[in-house]
Amino acid sequence: SPSLPEYFVVPSSLADQDLKLYSYSFIGRRMPLWSWNHPNGSALVRMANIKDVLQQRRIDQRICNAITRSHPLRSDVYKSDLDKCLPNIQEIQTAHIKLKQLCVNEPFEETEEKWLSSLENTHWLEYIR
Repeated sequence: SPSLPEYFVVPSSLADQDLKLYSYSFIGRRMPLWSWNHPNGSALVRMANIKDVLQQRRIDQRICNAITRSHPLRSDVYKSDLDKCLPNIQEIQTAHIKLKQLCVNEPFEETEEKWLSSLENTHWLEYIR
């Protein structure tokens, strides 16, 4: 996948041939990416949607099993669809552009009340929270 880094962490129980085979099933070939690890063993793994609805359950189960086997405490996988509760990249980029314009074009001292409401309207603070 051109959008993934050259090197990244994946569950050790997934073989290279599995990764290559499964990569075609994910939108943009974006395989599950181990993004963060907590000292208690919790991990954050990002995963794109699976294209083929018929294969989705099988591939999803295989990936989740691999993550569970790689977890030091063998904890179950908790999945959350972040597309439903987080802004997409275009919304974040738009908010950032609005924030930059606000910081460059609106003097804070002269229009404090207007500036603060304009800041709120960018949604930037909401997104970074």
